[in-house]
Amino acid sequence: MSKPHQAVQGFDPRRLQRIDDVIARNYVETGALPGALTMVWRRGELVWRGVSGVLDLARGLPLREDSIFRLYSMTKPVTAVALLMLMEEGLIGLDDPVSRFIPGFAELGVYAGGALGSFQTTPSPRPVKVVDLLRHTAGFTYGFLNRTEVDAAYRAQRLGEANTEGGLAAMIAQLEKLPLEFAPGEMWNYSVGTDVAGYLVEIVSGQKLSDFLRTRIFTPLAMHDTDFMVPAAKRDRLSTCYYVKDGKLLVFDDGHHSTYAQPPLLESGGGGLAGTAKDYLRFCRMLLNGGELDGARLLSPKTVALMTMNHLPGGRTMTEMMPLTTAFNESGYAGVGYGLGVGVTQDVAATGLPGTKGEYSWGGAAGTYFFNDPKEELAVVFMTQVLFAPDRIKLRRDLRALVYGAMTESFAG
Repeated sequence: MSKPHQAVQGFDPRRLQRIDDVIARNYVETGALPGALTMVWRRGELVWRGVSGVLDLARGLPLREDSIFRLYSMTKPVTAVALLMLMEEGLIGLDDPVSRFIPGFAELGVYAGGALGSFQTTPSPRPVKVVDLLRHTAGFTYGFLNRTEVDAAYRAQRLGEANTEGGLAAMIAQLEKLPLEFAPGEMWNYSVGTDVAGYLVEIVSGQKLSDFLRTRIFTPLAMHDTDFMVPAAKRDRLSTCYYVKDGKLLVFDDGHHSTYAQPPLLESGGGGLAGTAKDYLRFCRMLLNGGELDGARLLSPKTVALMTMNHLPGGRTMTEMMPLTTAFNESGYAGVGYGLGVGVTQDVAATGLPGTKGEYSWGGAAGTYFFNDPKEELAVVFMTQVLFAPDRIKLRRDLRALVYGAMTESFAG
């Protein structure tokens, strides 16, 4: 976009320029990232759009505003919205036991010892509820956390992977045979819970998850480039995804020969979507606007408020509820609670960053990130593609400091 010379919606354009300058100098030019795209929206206007670096290092293709990125865990807020839409229709409730829809979950026990093939369990003091899935308090986990015998079983069974024969139903059948890591509600642990929520969307709506998301969310919001796959006509816009080894970027998923070229066997509501920054900004704007955008209403303002408040028991934060042996989340900072698919800032001072109580955010494994600040009428979307980049939390810290540091006027009072 053309760079503004005068203050726009409470931002100093010279300070906004720092976003591109710092990201390019500290991350792209150093080789930490292949490229980066940032969009900043405030009070009905796109006040900043910055693009630097490339779509693909080997081919030297420049990153574009319409480039497509793997969203990974930025899929979670989308799935949460889908389930909340069904809640508004009276088809499911947050306090419903998940076993109402998945009978096999009624028999889930809590890990007490052993390993895959010889697990010992104790009865769960209460059933897993729908809210537990969306706030990561169900007792499920992720295999990549490398923490317990339970997540080792997830890895051994390749639980939740996109090429799972039988899709979501097969994943559910696997979970029915494994113990919970902890009793529901006792801890916050990042998990496949949102994938289970995606399966509930299918059960309750009678539609395949991709069909529900497309017809009920993406089409109404004009998110035309967001899906679980990238068709051939759009493949030239798909970024290559990298990972870091010995300080170098190596190809994880080539944009020209991507696993996203075909529909996945398992449509992951926790991490399966790909899309553009423009599309995701429209999703953010819908939430910022109380559930409606350009005449398309997905949720009521009250439901958006419910989604974006802290749902952790006792008003605790993620770091207060995490198991001592892990510190993984896509927020990275203290002072942040968890809502329904999003982290929610509770204590600005504890984060060590400028911000606002009640802002909400989340990121993806390849470095993507968004945050919405309702009181400041602000939405920020950041895209890049480096899987589990060691400095992605630092980058998000810098991004927040740069965006808030560019403000000359606060609307939050």
